[in-house]
Amino acid sequence: MVYNWYALYTHPRAEKKVYERLLKKNIEVFFPLQKKLRQWKDRKKWIDEPLFRSYIFVKISEKEYYEALNTLGIVRYITFSGKAAPIPDWQIIAIKQLLESNHEFEITCSDFKKGEHVKVASGVLKGMKGELISFKNEKKVLVRIDHISHNLVVNIPLTQLESVK
Repeated sequence: MVYNWYALYTHPRAEKKVYERLLKKNIEVFFPLQKKLRQWKDRKKWIDEPLFRSYIFVKISEKEYYEALNTLGIVRYITFSGKAAPIPDWQIIAIKQLLESNHEFEITCSDFKKGEHVKVASGVLKGMKGELISFKNEKKVLVRIDHISHNLVVNIPLTQLESVK
């Protein structure tokens, strides 16, 4: 049986509840969270926020397609030409590697022009693939998350990169 990653669009601010419901159904689910320092009038606190608001990722077979879709809080699959669009494993792995590393990165919905394809040759993110771009006058690596129109922009020293042909 073939399992693929898919992006699901959830109701606003329902990602955590959807994540828990999918786990109860024994569906492999990835809910990327990012630690952010929030400030209120009287205090500061580190909180976990969704990396992509209203998105959650599931690794399912065709058999589990409707079981995942019929979970309370899910609106729809992210589709391309009317069919749920599978997300390549390497993109999910890249997100996980970024979250586990100490690299600073940004999320952007900007539509970057395709640039030179590179691979991280050393360091914590070794093996991650992306595109070399110039962003805010700095050389950075862009990792596109296909089908959800989001990009991860990571500052990686050029010495850790190698060209991919």
